[in-house]
This record gives sequence, structure tokens and C-alpha cells, in this order.
Amino acid sequence: MFNIGDTIIYSIHGLSEIDDICEKTYGNVTRTYYVLHPLEDPGLTINTPVDNNQVVMLTVLEKKEAEDILQSFQQLGISWIEDPRQRYREYNRLINTGERKEISKVVNTLMRKNQELNRNKKKMYDQDRSLLIKTQKILFKELAVSLNTSYEDVSEKISSMISLQK
Repeated sequence: MFNIGDTIIYSIHGLSEIDDICEKTYGNVTRTYYVLHPLEDPGLTINTPVDNNQVVMLTVLEKKEAEDILQSFQQLGISWIEDPRQRYREYNRLINTGERKEISKVVNTLMRKNQELNRNKKKMYDQDRSLLIKTQKILFKELAVSLNTSYEDVSEKISSMISLQK
């Protein structure tokens, strides 16, 4: 269980802070809820049951784990799946596990494919680009917080790692 004031990774909203933990009643059912807000959108309040299995809620990475994930971008990601629908399903499945090492492999692969396509003056499928942008943003922001640096520094470092390996 998380505590009030904890910074966590919350589903698609990314870095979020827990403002309160309280009892709420909806439809004659009383449950314990986290009340939180995304750090990027302090005006948005999210209420989610403490026992909600439908969303991913994770503690922010420890520095050592964040360093390992950052260094993993020196290696290739996962296999590229040619069929766009199958690729989207599989990559989303991996992302939804919440396992940052798996998520970083997906981001790595999508970034490399995007660079390859750019070199060949081609464009990435919209669903691939959307998945990359959303997932990369959350992962890089978490790495930045864990490593006490900026999103831009993380993005630049990873991009240069990938650019060196064409």
C-alpha cells in the first residue's frame, strides 16, 4: 500500500502524487480509495480504489534499477513484429505488465525502427508512433526523477546511444 505524499507511476498518467487515502461510497459500496493527481496536471484529481487491479500503480524506480534500464538502450530491444495489429497487441501487452525492463525494450525497438524509417525517408505507422510517444514520455520522466536529472538529458542520452548503433 502507498502512503499520502508518495510519488508513484499511475497507469497512462505517469508520475503522480498521492494526496489522500480515504473511504468513499459509490453505489452503496464503500471502499478505500487513493486520491491522486498527475504531476503534469495538478488540477486533475483521480480517485482509484486501493484494490483496483485494472490499473498499473508502481513505486518509482530506485537509482540503480534506473541506471540499468538506461544502459539497456545500448543493446537491441525486442524483435520487430511485421504485422501491425499483432505488433500493437504484443507491445501493449508488454507495456501493461508494468515491468520497466520490458517497457524499455519496447521503447528501444520503436525508437530504433523510427530512426531507421527516418533514414529511409519513411514514416512510422500512427499507432506505433502514438505508442512510442506515450510510453517514452512516461518512462523517460521516471528515469529522470530516479536519476535526479531532466527528461531532456535522459532523452538526449538514450537517443545518442541508439544513434551510435545503426
